[in-house]
Amino acid sequence: MGKRRCVVAALAAIMLMMELAALTVAENRRSMLSNGLGMTPPMGWNSWNHFGCNIDEKMIRETADALVSTGLSKLGYEYVNIDDCWAEISRDDKGNLVPKKSTFPSGIKALADYVHKKGLKLGIYSDAGYFTCSRRMPGSLGYEEQDAETFASWGIDYLKYDNCNNDGSKPTQRYPVMTRALMKVGRPIFFSLCEWGDMHPAEWGAPLGNSWRTTNDISDNWESMISRADQNEIYAEYARPGGWNDPDMLEVGNGGMTKDEYIVHFSLWAISKAPLLLGCDIRNMTRETMDIITNKEVIAVNQDPYGFQAKKVRMEGDQEIWSAPLSGYKIAVVLLNRGPVRYSTTARWDDIGLDPKTVVQARDLWEHKTLKTTFVGNLTATLRPHSCKLYVLKPIA
Repeated sequence: MGKRRCVVAALAAIMLMMELAALTVAENRRSMLSNGLGMTPPMGWNSWNHFGCNIDEKMIRETADALVSTGLSKLGYEYVNIDDCWAEISRDDKGNLVPKKSTFPSGIKALADYVHKKGLKLGIYSDAGYFTCSRRMPGSLGYEEQDAETFASWGIDYLKYDNCNNDGSKPTQRYPVMTRALMKVGRPIFFSLCEWGDMHPAEWGAPLGNSWRTTNDISDNWESMISRADQNEIYAEYARPGGWNDPDMLEVGNGGMTKDEYIVHFSLWAISKAPLLLGCDIRNMTRETMDIITNKEVIAVNQDPYGFQAKKVRMEGDQEIWSAPLSGYKIAVVLLNRGPVRYSTTARWDDIGLDPKTVVQARDLWEHKTLKTTFVGNLTATLRPHSCKLYVLKPIA
């Protein structure tokens, strides 16, 4: 019994240190922006992955309606984010951005009012260049203060700021200009640095924004998705409440991957504390897609207040273990089979920071059940190709 008490005491001490570390990170984070936003990763929807430039105000309103009617808003999906192609190619005679008359005739402020009445938030898109990536509308380079004031006057809550068609200067020179502009407008606006990981924005993004893209654009296929997860994982130590690594938006429901692959996608984004921004047409979703994106237990891992991003703690060929500490002395663990054949994969306690003698209760978040057996030292699961298991482990002795 003496040894057992020592193990439990040591585990409690480790968990206490982790709690204190999380609190210290949250309290000591220095930010130019200091807008109080993004204490957990943002959740919502973005138009680009499914619709590209084919957007209009009717579709945006219908998407806001769908977030509410499906119950997604109650789960935390609150941002309705308009991506590229919402503005006219030319500014007005005062230099202001002008919503595209053919697709947004009511204007953006009216749209923001509509979204706000539903208890949601409206996001918009611009670029730290002369034009946006589509080249169909102006960027904000040289107009940062004017555009920030415009966005605030419209009631914008989120700004995705891209990196195309610029003057050749470094992002580290261009992005702080918009940060300072946003600081002056008197409205908290979540600032998403969409710099594509070009100059390792995780290393300098925290004082400037609430999230930063660590990768190039995602596509709706396995190789693209899994490689974005890999590239994002490298920067895990930089994620924290108020500032998150962003491996790009979710493709779940767009049809390019299998159910198992989409479950891997959602699991890795959740445990990586990535923004959960839906990229499908949520007005027309299958039951399968709904089941994935409404998994409350997986969302809770993503929204855990500690904000620790998962790390790969073991890699053996196509088999990987990803792990992240959670509040309440728990640990989230993904067992991942990246390969083409079924495989038995094992998570070992010494890899995930537990004493090998610790007795653990395991909750399977996709099966929604607590396993009847308790585990000591390791946990093994047999996985189909391109599939995973996501567990929350709770030490009980």
